[in-house]
Amino acid sequence: MTAKLHRSTSNAIELIALTKRYSQDKPAVDSINLRIASGSYCCLLGPSGCGKSTTLRMIAGHESVSAGDILLEDRNITDLPAAARGTAMMFQSFALFPHLNALDNVAFSLKMKGADKPTRHRQAAALLERVAMGHLAQRKPAELSGGQQQRVALARALITEPKVLLLDEPLSALDPFLRIQMRAELRRWQKELGLTFIHVTHSQEEAMALADTMVVMNQGVIEQMGSPHDIYNRPINEFVARFMGGHNVLNTAEGMISVRTDHMQLAVDEPTLSDGLGHKRAVITDIEYQGTYVLVGLQEPGQLQNPSSTAEISVMVPEASFDAQPFALGQRVQLRWRPEAAHSLVH
Repeated sequence: MTAKLHRSTSNAIELIALTKRYSQDKPAVDSINLRIASGSYCCLLGPSGCGKSTTLRMIAGHESVSAGDILLEDRNITDLPAAARGTAMMFQSFALFPHLNALDNVAFSLKMKGADKPTRHRQAAALLERVAMGHLAQRKPAELSGGQQQRVALARALITEPKVLLLDEPLSALDPFLRIQMRAELRRWQKELGLTFIHVTHSQEEAMALADTMVVMNQGVIEQMGSPHDIYNRPINEFVARFMGGHNVLNTAEGMISVRTDHMQLAVDEPTLSDGLGHKRAVITDIEYQGTYVLVGLQEPGQLQNPSSTAEISVMVPEASFDAQPFALGQRVQLRWRPEAAHSLVH
């Protein structure tokens, strides 16, 4: 079986004022608008309860829509059953049938459509070969590793020839080493197949590694969408800057700004020099050796009086720089940054 290519210049998925309410309280998804280009890899990212999985389930047809529309290649699929949408879902648990071998797991949806056994086995075997699982076609899920089960789940999703593949935290059940390996494989498969992937994750690292487009959600709304590079370097507000990590959010005389942790320097506390650099005084509260750099946690002096306060400022100091000028816990220092490294945030 040769998977069909679905790349085009159109949008694979368009969400129009999409809303989900479970009660009269605040919506789980609050009138979001989103366009996902055909043939792209999109990651929906955000903390637990932000609405990302609910959004994915509405696209899949596993959750009813309270208001708004879902278009797939300009076809309104809002009220269609899941099987008639042109999407396929790959679940976090993989949801493989334990009593069926890999071949029959992949072939199952064709069996439900009435395909004869030779036809469905031929197509399933071709897909298992494509995901490097042909040699394990007769094994049952319990006899497969987590990564192997994921490949079977992917083949099972692809056998319906979907236009959009939906992935609900597909890597979260894997150990860290395998997670990195499998995300590289997901990206490769997406490029080879030319399908649109919509992938829900709570991992910033995972989203940045995979996505053409990242959609950062919070409390049922989209806070920011764009390329990983743009969102990481130009977060729109305090929530995105803090959620993405690697940023310090600072209040200065010019307003609220974010500065990347690797774009800040530490200096011995001294009267401020008129050198044009941004500056702020702080006290070192934590020092962690991370190999190529030392992560230094700090608090502004006024925060030290609050026993529940934690270090909210971090600086990545290159290992060689820290060795040349070590710092100590409790030491008062000066944070310095170049003006061009500061990014203004919207309140």
